[in-house]
Amino acid sequence: MTKRWALVAVAGVLALAGCSSDLPEETPSGSGSPSSDTRRSEFFDQAEYDRQLAFRDATPQGPDGKPWEQMLEPQMVDTAKYAKPGGKYRLCFSNAAVDNPWRQVGFKTMQQEVKLHPEISDFVVLDAEAKDDKQISDIQSLSGRDCSAIIISPNTTATLTPAVEQACATGVPVIVFDRGVNTTCPVTFIHPIGGFAFGANGAEFLKENVKPGGKVLALRILPGVDVLEQRWAAANEIFSGSELDVVGVEFTDGDAAKTKSIVSDYIQREGKIDGVWMDAGATAVAAVEAFQDAGVDVPAFVGEDQQDFLRLWVDEGLTAVAPTYPTYQWRTPVIAAVKILKGEQVPKEWVLPQPRITGENVREYVKEDMPPLHYAMCGCEDMPGYPGPWK
Repeated sequence: MTKRWALVAVAGVLALAGCSSDLPEETPSGSGSPSSDTRRSEFFDQAEYDRQLAFRDATPQGPDGKPWEQMLEPQMVDTAKYAKPGGKYRLCFSNAAVDNPWRQVGFKTMQQEVKLHPEISDFVVLDAEAKDDKQISDIQSLSGRDCSAIIISPNTTATLTPAVEQACATGVPVIVFDRGVNTTCPVTFIHPIGGFAFGANGAEFLKENVKPGGKVLALRILPGVDVLEQRWAAANEIFSGSELDVVGVEFTDGDAAKTKSIVSDYIQREGKIDGVWMDAGATAVAAVEAFQDAGVDVPAFVGEDQQDFLRLWVDEGLTAVAPTYPTYQWRTPVIAAVKILKGEQVPKEWVLPQPRITGENVREYVKEDMPPLHYAMCGCEDMPGYPGPWK
């Protein structure tokens, strides 16, 4: 069992509701705790860290302009035994939840992808409502519904592993995406590069844009979620090897009011904050507003690709970066399912590109007519009906 199959892919706003997982034995205190304690968390894996950071510079295989079809260093597997000539596929999907904007944008994108494939005659979806026990029951139910293929976005890793293995044992091809499980039985596991890459992108940006000795505030959402722990583990690794002073590591619970209060307290306590790192950008605008309300300059900032932050970034001329965990990944499982049912090869681990938004390209991603919490990396602009379903 390798770490890559235990990845839990969560992004942006999905952190609070979509991000449930097993807690580590020790969790960070988060209350004004500076990162002078540089011990690596149990979630840090040097080999996986190195692998993800190397992936950032890898050239993807696949069609230009369609990152949801691209793949990084794929090891292809034969799927001839799953071929069902003639189409009329019943595609089944067990979804962890649609309880936050990231997942809502992703699911809308997936629904539109299904419409692009006339071979899919039926799309059966069960929503687990972020409950492990319900998703276990959902997967068992789908196993008895004559599905041609089953897509699973697990609510948590360890708890859902047995249910995924039981689904694999039925002989129906299983596709896991977004978050992983502790088994290699699915035909393919689809995810962007990962949490280490996300966390490193933000930390490296601050290392480059904050002067030595500058004060950095790290804002996290909650402990114990694998991909978020990976994001912080990567950032802490980089901060520990820098001359930056991480004055606090705080958990915000993904709450805008709490985020704003925490940042305001640190501005008063420290006098000046030179950089803000976030493990997910849903409350980035609230954090920026704390500086504006205090009448001080907004420091270098790590946000994400939701529209409210991108617009504020451009309007205020911020020094910022947006690591992403692109919602276009929701297109890929449908594409993979059709390939598998046609007997075409797919990667055993389908690693998607994970772009970042910078000051040089941010204006390309601002969509003034889209909702504030619409995610720019949806890969949906070329789909029929856009932007209607996403509004």
